[in-house]
Amino acid sequence: MPRIAYVNGQYVPHQDASIHIEDRGFQFADSVYEVIALMGGRLADEQGHLDRLERSLKELSISMPIGRRAMQFAVREMVRRNRQKDGMIYMQVTRGTAPRDFKFPQHKNSALVMTFYPANFDVALRKAAVKKAITVPDIRWKRRDIKTTALIAQVLAKQAAAEKGAYEAWMVDEEGFVTEGSSSNAWIIDKKGNLITRPTANNTILKGVTRSALQALCKKEKIKIVERPFTVAEAYKAKEAFTSSAVALIAPVVEIDGRKIGDGKAGAITCKILDMYMDYAKDHGRKQEGWHPK
Repeated sequence: MPRIAYVNGQYVPHQDASIHIEDRGFQFADSVYEVIALMGGRLADEQGHLDRLERSLKELSISMPIGRRAMQFAVREMVRRNRQKDGMIYMQVTRGTAPRDFKFPQHKNSALVMTFYPANFDVALRKAAVKKAITVPDIRWKRRDIKTTALIAQVLAKQAAAEKGAYEAWMVDEEGFVTEGSSSNAWIIDKKGNLITRPTANNTILKGVTRSALQALCKKEKIKIVERPFTVAEAYKAKEAFTSSAVALIAPVVEIDGRKIGDGKAGAITCKILDMYMDYAKDHGRKQEGWHPK
């Protein structure tokens, strides 16, 4: 079945989708993006992802290409045309096409493209597919709270992980504290069963939409979350560790820099959190949790 993409109001075969060479997303990474998981026909955390998209655009003074309701319609039309119940919708908004110049163009004709990727969200497979991580210096710019497509630091981190046989790279600030993964938020679980993750203040990390949902779900289940920086040394000694993101969901991390975490298997608390999130994400009758910047 051919994949269908969306380019500025047109639904086209994926292999034919293209943008102009002077699109500012291509020239300057002057653009933002979001990824929404489709699970069992339900768009997981759709509202949160659109909230964050709008906020990122506002921070960069990029206009919404179409209204929110029209965007929701376009996303659903993408799902319908790709005829899948499980996958990912990637959406990217750029400042549009203009002659190459660092300054903003006079027009406000932002561009919207979307692509669909099939995915498998089988819970048992995800629990079995435990991940290894490495640590790398965090060399990103200071506005990490904006989900831009300027991802070269993350590309280098992910490549470094791949070259060492790892799935993810946890980035570390100059003081030795973990900020987040190259494409995920980082979590550890201490001996008392507390979830520890870096706070989102001061724009040092991107607050994940999946992270926001986990915060709400754990509060209901009385699982304690402690928002504070943690060091690499703490991560090595953690009882469990995992990452959260819209694509990988909750991924158990059993090794960091070659050091085994816990017993080297997906931990009980991590598995419980994954089950909680999947029940929430796939429940068509359940209200979606919100997202906010801090």
